Amino acid sequence: MSSFSLISLPGIAQQASPPAVSAPALLQRSLAAQVGNTQISDVTLTGTARRIAGSDDESGTVTLKALSSGATRLDFNFPSGLYSEFKSFDSSGVPVGGWSGPDGTSHSMVSHNLLNACGWFPLFTLASSSNTQDFAVSFLGTETRNGASVFHLAVVRQFPLLDADVALVAQHLSEVDIFLDSTTLLPSSITYNIHPDNDARFDIPVELQFSDYRTVGGSQIPFHVQKFINNTVILDLQFQNAAMNTGITAAQVGAQ
Repeated sequence: MSSFSLISLPGIAQQASPPAVSAPALLQRSLAAQVGNTQISDVTLTGTARRIAGSDDESGTVTLKALSSGATRLDFNFPSGLYSEFKSFDSSGVPVGGWSGPDGTSHSMVSHNLLNACGWFPLFTLASSSNTQDFAVSFLGTETRNGASVFHLAVVRQFPLLDADVALVAQHLSEVDIFLDSTTLLPSSITYNIHPDNDARFDIPVELQFSDYRTVGGSQIPFHVQKFINNTVILDLQFQNAAMNTGITAAQVGAQ
């Protein structure tokens, strides 16, 4: 998906040995490294944000709300105005999403950009991906990415009720690659593809990078998140505050 690999022969020689466990077990080990014995149902992160879009380069504030269901919402306040985006589920469990800009007009996300389990909070992405009834997880090996040794996992949603040809397309749209730090097992990045509204087969690579992990309530939370599209950073989020299990509802994460 996104091409941030930095691979050289010396780097390969120094990489950690692949874990002698299955991919699902590696996911569980990463989840344990992030939360220990803590249960997290929701999280709210607040801080500063930088938005880079062509010639636009501005800084403001951001609030991220995420639920263990996989629903997420981002609200930005920039000098140019308010921006928001959300990904949630309707009453039937079908994924829905939307965004709005300074003019306040709501825009729906097309369904083919809502099939993967990826969200802005990596713990919940990994938790959703560990559901073996809905997802298949593969271990693709140890590699060097962004200058660090990582374990590479690939996650694909399963669609047993669809015709074979349709299922293959849907599986591709659902693909997510997860990269775990080989020492800490904390997620260092997640990659996936988005697609134009009128062309589900055209892939646009996206990468979320996670760093500055801090201990909050016994859990490891990334306070620095960057979003890249086509290898170019478009959002740089630095959080200052984190609150967990405050009782956020699905309505608070959905359209407002």
